[in-house]
Amino acid sequence: MDSIDINCDIGESFGNWQMGNDEQVMPYITSANIAGGYHAGDPHVMRETVELAAEHNVGIGVHPGLPDKMGFGRRTMDASPEEVRDYVVYQLGALTAFARRHGATVQHVKPHGAMYSMLSDSEDHARAVMEGMLEVDPDLIYLATDMNIYEVAQDVDGLRAVFEGYVDIDYREDRSLIVEKEVGDRDPELVAERFVSIATEGVVEAVTGEEISVPADSICIHGDNPNAVEILEEIHDRIDEHDIGLASLPDIV
Repeated sequence: MDSIDINCDIGESFGNWQMGNDEQVMPYITSANIAGGYHAGDPHVMRETVELAAEHNVGIGVHPGLPDKMGFGRRTMDASPEEVRDYVVYQLGALTAFARRHGATVQHVKPHGAMYSMLSDSEDHARAVMEGMLEVDPDLIYLATDMNIYEVAQDVDGLRAVFEGYVDIDYREDRSLIVEKEVGDRDPELVAERFVSIATEGVVEAVTGEEISVPADSICIHGDNPNAVEILEEIHDRIDEHDIGLASLPDIV
């Protein structure tokens, strides 16, 4: 049986501003990437999201971003490898405290937005973040969004990493992602077909029609898609049809 993790960026509301469909999405996923408070989230949202994940037995991970709430962590920032490492350790520490309150642990780290781009473009930044998280907890898993980062992670002594794929946004033929500024409904059947293709064959169709390799053991679904729940329901129907198992990250690495 093929087994795969379903992860979702979550806990991205702030104050009176609501983002995503956390409560509706949580029953369908196995790993939650919870915003660490810099690009999104706040202490109350972090607590509520950890409670929700613990209630549904979903693995908890931190989704750290650059300190840029106004830009949702998507704007470029000039920061040294040491500064980015400290941003990650700071947010990891906050989420770890909330997890401990509920008898849970933080299992993984998945950087967000412009921070992820910095790590993809700079091995020094990526290595600083990875070594920093290992100093906090050597059991942490790095959830790698692209092959550049995944290859660096494999060279960091003692670090476990999982490569993730995407099904609700499109790939170019070079395996880079086409990120739209506006999030809209996606076709649940198309997204579910991509999910099955990656989970069972490790391939997906790029926008050019070319079949590309995406050897992912975790697949990300964006919780802020307006029809994210409909997408996840269709995916779970296909999981049953194709005898695909769901597994959390620690069971995969």
